[in-house]
Amino acid sequence: MTNVIKLRKGLDIRLTGAAARELRPLASPDEVALVPDGFTGMTPKVVVREGDTVKAGDALFVNKAFPEVRFASPVSGQVTAVVRGERRKVLCVKVRPDATQVYASFGKRDARTMSGDAVKTALLEAGLFGFMRQLPYAVSATPDATPKAIFVSALRDMPLAADFEYELEGNETAFQAGLTALSRMARTYLGIGKRQTAAALTGAQDVEVTVFDGPCPAGNVGVQVNHLSPVNKGETVWTVDPAVVIFIGRLMTEGRVDMRRRVAVAGSEVAQPAYVETVPGVPLNALFAGQTDGSRSVRHINGNPLTGRKAALTDYLLPLVSEVTAIPEGDHADEMLGWILPRTGEFSTSRSYFSWLFGKKKEYTLDARVKGGERHIIMSGEYDRVLPMDIYGEYLIKAIIAGDIDRQEQLGIYEVAPEDFAVAEFVDSSKLELQRIVREGLDILRKENM
Repeated sequence: MTNVIKLRKGLDIRLTGAAARELRPLASPDEVALVPDGFTGMTPKVVVREGDTVKAGDALFVNKAFPEVRFASPVSGQVTAVVRGERRKVLCVKVRPDATQVYASFGKRDARTMSGDAVKTALLEAGLFGFMRQLPYAVSATPDATPKAIFVSALRDMPLAADFEYELEGNETAFQAGLTALSRMARTYLGIGKRQTAAALTGAQDVEVTVFDGPCPAGNVGVQVNHLSPVNKGETVWTVDPAVVIFIGRLMTEGRVDMRRRVAVAGSEVAQPAYVETVPGVPLNALFAGQTDGSRSVRHINGNPLTGRKAALTDYLLPLVSEVTAIPEGDHADEMLGWILPRTGEFSTSRSYFSWLFGKKKEYTLDARVKGGERHIIMSGEYDRVLPMDIYGEYLIKAIIAGDIDRQEQLGIYEVAPEDFAVAEFVDSSKLELQRIVREGLDILRKENM
């Protein structure tokens, strides 16, 4: 029987411009770039040179601390540039795709007959191991750790997030093969939503399926870890994006690295919100081509509006991103009387506007303005109302700001990731950048414990 966990804390933010469940054609890009910054906590060492020819699945760079962790090229073609920034930091590795894709062969495997070590070796060889993340620290997984569990969340409930059930269509066999492979390495949990009915999710084999019934961020894998197998000091869990599970499954069933996936192009500034089939690393200008008005001030986001990164059209799709969004920048907004004027089209968690009378189903067009300045943290319980985890969010943030590592450990920093505080950051009246604060705290703690 499927386990059901009901969560009451959280906040669903409904925005206009959700992607329709239909595919929009996408022209073949002139270049694809794999961005190391998409793999948090990893220092890259480039293993190709400009002019080299690579196959899809060949390594473009490796983890400098663990050279056996390779990062595969999503396409075959010619390496055109290794772009570096300040202090020779690797910004991206560019590849000009071939007209007909050529895949490196890794051999078909039956995950049901493999040991955990054999699965790990296969993922390392194919350059997919680093696409998994690990808690604590919310960084790219490293092979020196032995996880007590692996978590996959198929529930995407952030504003304008892609619908994984649509991405799953046609990939059911690969998804199950990926889950089976993961289960050979450690006990594996699959989290789904109560409205998800795909048989590949509800009837998944070799994993423990748990239904999470509650508002955003119930789909955050960190929230699910907190309720099913909390991370204590000295323990490790791996978390895997459901799209990466499909990549792993294709490796097993087809013997190659095939990173094709459906990505949502969404947001109120997108003319026709829909999905495109593409690979990680395509230029954002190809995804947004003909979809946004160049005469308007638009915020392009690599990801969803709460956890995504502000991006330029010259940037590239990050490897673990399932949607790109465009919302109004809001830099030319001129509101008479500010928040004092009663409004019905603005979203508010405190009933400052009359929009709450229209219920929870109303969709809003929000811009990128913060609407206020940063101020001292207010102990008001705001975080706790939207953070469905067994931690004291406000006290943890204060401990991170104060640099009190012992206090951070006592308050559960080992089981959180920055995105777990995305909704809390949205409602925070102090306007603190909570995700940045948590990321800095995790980085400092990781250095202390190395």
